[in-house]
Amino acid sequence: MVHAIRINETGGPEKLVWEEVTVGDPGEGEIRLRHTAVGLNYIDVYFRMGMYPAEPPFSPGLEAAGVVEAVGAGVTEVAVGDRVAYAAPPVGAYTQARLMPADRVVKVPDSIDDQTAAAMMLQGMTVEYLLRRTYPVKSGQKILFHAAAGGVGLIACQWAKNLGVEVIGTVGSPEKAALAKANGCAHTILYNDEDFVERVKELTDGEGVPVVYDSVGESTFMKSLDCLQPLGTMVTFGQSSGPIPPLDIGVLSAKGSLHLTRPTLMTYTAKRDDLVNSANALFDVVGSGAVNISVNQTFPLEKAADAHRALEARETVGSTVLTV
Repeated sequence: MVHAIRINETGGPEKLVWEEVTVGDPGEGEIRLRHTAVGLNYIDVYFRMGMYPAEPPFSPGLEAAGVVEAVGAGVTEVAVGDRVAYAAPPVGAYTQARLMPADRVVKVPDSIDDQTAAAMMLQGMTVEYLLRRTYPVKSGQKILFHAAAGGVGLIACQWAKNLGVEVIGTVGSPEKAALAKANGCAHTILYNDEDFVERVKELTDGEGVPVVYDSVGESTFMKSLDCLQPLGTMVTFGQSSGPIPPLDIGVLSAKGSLHLTRPTLMTYTAKRDDLVNSANALFDVVGSGAVNISVNQTFPLEKAADAHRALEARETVGSTVLTV
C-alpha cells in the first residue's frame, strides 16, 4: 500500500491531502523508486496554487532521494538497489514510491546521506548552473544574491566564496543575516531596514554589480536593475513575492544596455550529459567540504501542508526535507 500527497484542486496548503495511490511496474526506460526523503522547494507552491500547469489530481514535488526497486526494459543508467536522487519532471515526488524516467535520476555517492541528497539536488544544481553557466562568475567579483539565507542562497554563498567571489546578500532578519554570513556571505543587507540599492552602491564604490540573482520577483525586480553595472546581467529565477509585471524592454537600454534572462533548471539539465555533469559538480563541492547542505527543518511527508505554510511564511532557513 502506497500513500502520497495529492492535489485534487489547486489552492492553499489545505489542498494537500494524504491518499492511497497505485504504483505499477516500470515500463521501458523507467524505474520504480522507493523514496526515503523528498525535497521541499518553492516551485512546489507554484504547482499547488496553479501558477504552473499540472492537471489534477496530481502529486507535487520535483526532488527526492531513494532506492531503485525495479527497472524496466532498456534501462542501463541504474540498477535495482542503487541509491539515487533526482530534481526533474514529471512532478510527483510527494509519494512513498513512484515510477520515474531512468535518464532523469543520478546515483548518489556513499558519502552523501539520503536527506542531504534530497535537500541538495534542485537547489544545488540550480546554484551550479547560475554561477557556472547562466552568468559564469569570476574570482574577485562582487555579486548580489537575494534571499541569501534560503536553501538556494546558502548553497550559493558557499559555492561563490569557494570560487573567490564576494556575495552581497539580502535577508529578512538579523538571525538570517548571521546564518548567511556563517555560510560565506561577505555582506548582508536587511531589506526591511535598508535600501538595498543604496547599500550595494556603497559596497561597490558606486559601480554596482555585474550580476544580480533574484528569486524573489515582483518586490525586488526593478530595484535590482538599479544595482547593475552597464552591460550587467539580471538573472530572475523565481517569484516568491509574486510574478514580475509586464516589462517595457526599453528599460533595459535606459539602465545601461542590461541583459535579462529567466533560466530554469529543467532547461539546463534537459540533456542527460548536462544533468550528470551538473550533479557531479555538486557532489564534488559537497564531498570536498566546500559546500555544506543545511537541512534545518524536517516534516513527515503526510504533514506537507504544514511545511508549505512554514515555507510561505518565510519561517524556514536553509533546506527543508519531507521524511518518508
